[in-house]
Amino acid sequence: MLTHLLIENYALIEKLDIDISDGLTVITGETGAGKSILLGALSLILGERADTRVLRDKNRKCIIEGSFSINDDLLKNLFLTHDLDFEENSIFRREITPGGKSRAFINDTPVNLNVMKAISGKLIDIHSQHESLLLGTSEFQFDVIDSYAGILKEVAAYKALYLDYQLFQKKLYEMEAAERAARADLDYYKFQFEELEQAQLNPDEYNEMEEEIGIQKHAEDILFKLDKGIYLLRDADVNSLDTLNEVLSLVKSLTEFGAKYKELADRIESVLIETKDIAAESESLKDGIVHDPQQTAQLEVRLDLINKLMQKHSAGDIHKLMAIKEEYLQKIEQSTSLEKNISELREKVKKQQILLDSKASGISKSRAKVIPGIELEVLEMLKGLAMPNARFRIRQEKLDALNHRGADNLTFLFSANPGSELQEVSKVASGGEMSRFMLSIKNIISSRNLLPTIIFDEIDTGISGETSTRVAMILEAMAKKMQVLTITHLPQIASKGHSHLLVFKAIAKNKTNTHIKKLAGEERIVEVAKMLGGEKPTKIMLETAKELIFNLRNK
Repeated sequence: MLTHLLIENYALIEKLDIDISDGLTVITGETGAGKSILLGALSLILGERADTRVLRDKNRKCIIEGSFSINDDLLKNLFLTHDLDFEENSIFRREITPGGKSRAFINDTPVNLNVMKAISGKLIDIHSQHESLLLGTSEFQFDVIDSYAGILKEVAAYKALYLDYQLFQKKLYEMEAAERAARADLDYYKFQFEELEQAQLNPDEYNEMEEEIGIQKHAEDILFKLDKGIYLLRDADVNSLDTLNEVLSLVKSLTEFGAKYKELADRIESVLIETKDIAAESESLKDGIVHDPQQTAQLEVRLDLINKLMQKHSAGDIHKLMAIKEEYLQKIEQSTSLEKNISELREKVKKQQILLDSKASGISKSRAKVIPGIELEVLEMLKGLAMPNARFRIRQEKLDALNHRGADNLTFLFSANPGSELQEVSKVASGGEMSRFMLSIKNIISSRNLLPTIIFDEIDTGISGETSTRVAMILEAMAKKMQVLTITHLPQIASKGHSHLLVFKAIAKNKTNTHIKKLAGEERIVEVAKMLGGEKPTKIMLETAKELIFNLRNK
């Protein structure tokens, strides 16, 4: 419920700071005193748009702040859904700067207007005499029926399940699109992979083949040069090995003259050993060369194949070519894996669909069960509000596909006059009829706590006599179950209030200011008496006002 209201620098209001009581609060005052301004300011913390025209002082910002006492698990979940800290005493604040910038806060956390509207709309409803927007919305009509049926939590659970279902469907759609694209490329990937796989690529063979082909092409020249080298090292009349042996023999004979000659001999001996090894290795290389034109042709064909594959796949070397082959394999495996994941997700969506169908069916049955009772209660109340010929029906139609509310389309149909066709309520009811109709609806839902607070802006428009007394009794009954604020011109209603607020204007420093004052005792009696008989109430009017208020206190 609304516990406190602060308004600064808004229209005719310099500053208003007032506590709001529970039960029924009546708001009275002369026409033009600023009662509608009060509601206009309050609408800002319900997420309505505003501009700098509301600024009383164009050089200062406007602040509207409402404090709410909240004790509702569904509302708590709504806070968490929007990533807001939940507090049982929550503060909603709007600020409009002279530059035209509007800011919204919930518990000092900045929020956008849609979030503020989504949450505050579950806390308080302002019903204007000129409009019944809520009544005409599908969301409100569903809430009325679901509240009456006591299935708000079930519907909230269904909505969460439906949201998951939509996410699963979206993911499935994306995966199927990816699978179709992959399937279109799969044959290409397979062909490219198989071509590379059949090539039996070896990371070392490319350089080896290039080397072998080079040897085969120059075999004669290589053999000639190896032969000549071996001849000079070992077979010539004067060859390197014989010369080194002779040098080694000479130096060894000098070792008795010092260690340095021994070291020189050792070095010559190492050179001799290495030279023998070079000669042997040259011989081995020579023996290993077998000129084979057919093998050379095969190697050239193999090397040409690999070069063409590297060129085809823009691979700089055989290692990159092999990496590309692995990439094709991964794409083939991913396609197979995607098919499996799609199959699993389809099964999950199917199970979710079955579960949603079951829950939606249960919700539809619960709604269908209570609709006749709602229709009957509304019609009975409308008769008491001087609308004996009113007709009201709730049309429940089954949807072709589920949505976030279930399997139903619900429409409130209304006719105030005999012989008139039933039509959507927002299209056929006049202002006075709509007010009484809305009062009937809200009286029904008050016992289900659909809204913690309801504010009526002159719900008494167009009524008088016994009907006004009946409206006063309804408001009084509603206030036992929820917080009700009503702007009224009728003493019958004003006298029923548990709290009475007077809105009035005063002029100070050549400026008109709207003020609000809590009335009690004699002040309240005088105000109700004025509503009965004018600005200067008679003694009889004062006694009548006292009697009206006294009757309330003794109930």
